[in-house]
Amino acid sequence: MARFLVHHRHAARECGIAFSAFRGHESPLRHQPALASCAAGGHEIWWTVEAASETDALALLPFFVAERSIAVAVTEVQIP
Repeated sequence: MARFLVHHRHAARECGIAFSAFRGHESPLRHQPALASCAAGGHEIWWTVEAASETDALALLPFFVAERSIAVAVTEVQIP
């Protein structure tokens, strides 16, 4: 399994849709904390997930959220 940083972006008017989309989607991301900038006006959400591929990482999200997201393979590095 690889680690991915999943980055989602939506418009301010779509905030409620993005969050409520998870209600009809089985995902290990439900009921888990995520980093989000919605309260600060940025309307972006980030998750770190383990998945076999970018496609599998995005499949953890409901369609509305996944269509507005990217998944980037990441690894931890030691910063000197």
